[in-house]
Amino acid sequence: MKLDKIIVASGNKGKIREIREIFTDVEIVSMQELGFSDDIDETGKTFKENAKIKAKTIAAKFNMPALADDSGLCVEALHGAPGIYSARFSGEGDKANRDLLLKRLSNITDRKAYFESAVCLYFPNGKKFFGEGRTYGRILQEEIGENGFGYDCLFYSDDLKKSFGLASAEEKNSVSHRYRALSDLRGKI
Repeated sequence: MKLDKIIVASGNKGKIREIREIFTDVEIVSMQELGFSDDIDETGKTFKENAKIKAKTIAAKFNMPALADDSGLCVEALHGAPGIYSARFSGEGDKANRDLLLKRLSNITDRKAYFESAVCLYFPNGKKFFGEGRTYGRILQEEIGENGFGYDCLFYSDDLKKSFGLASAEEKNSVSHRYRALSDLRGKI
């Protein structure tokens, strides 16, 4: 299926940049560029449900294909938390989220974790496609690196053998959960 233009149902500049770097053959437009800045209630109980809610909302609003990602960090010792609440774990932004995560893991030695992403490409006619991806690693004892966004500087990638905070955009995109989900999606459309 040939796609010329997709609206990304996100206001996260880091996510939009990553999607543009991966979908180089499609015009990617953020919902803000089209004047939509309302919050979309993420009432789903999974990444996949939340991605569908966001993509469906934007596809209906603009009568165009919309792509949404819902993703987060899942820490095994915290029973998958912060999970679908990763962006609002502390309620106070990225730095506070990282600080809270480090505090919750302060006495825990098993720091295995993974980033998970679910993406949904939703068409105005109701047709939809999903992709899912994970990347595995562990949570570091402290922030290392300044690249990326969110929890990247705390996540040691098993694939890259370094913090996502030290990885270039190209390195991270080659192994990231979002890259894997988008690749999974592209294989289905």
